[in-house]
Amino acid sequence: MSAPTFFSKIASRNDAAARVAALPQPVVFTNGVFDVLHRGHAVYLAQARELGASLVVALNTDASARRLGKGPDRPLNNEADRAAMMAALESVSLVTWFDEDTPIELIRELKPAVLCKGGDYDMAKLAETKVVEGYGGRAVAIPFVDGYSTTSLVQRIRQRP
Repeated sequence: MSAPTFFSKIASRNDAAARVAALPQPVVFTNGVFDVLHRGHAVYLAQARELGASLVVALNTDASARRLGKGPDRPLNNEADRAAMMAALESVSLVTWFDEDTPIELIRELKPAVLCKGGDYDMAKLAETKVVEGYGGRAVAIPFVDGYSTTSLVQRIRQRP
């Protein structure tokens, strides 16, 4: 049996710029760990996709995710597994990674038309916003879907006997 076709949506960091240039424009960019996918993620990603013709998701590598301080055992899913789950979503056009603490260098390379983040971010304070707006793009915050968080989901699972 062959691998599912969605694996073709996963691009190495080295190939990301060429792959993004070939996508339908405008391109929307978002990033995160996306450790354990839940309804809030699915809604957020679908809404982000509506802001353009293509959606690129940049995942924190495992090392980058650990530096975020979410706990010594996070992420629960490794970067390859997280990329596969992300690529399987219909709203996602391309998945790649970044190993830095922020995706600012990747944004400079890819030059998406829209930078999208969750509603907990003040877009005016992000260095990434200044980069995107500097070349004529825009930055958008999408409100959270109340009641959904990977951290709270992990806590609930751990509390069960």
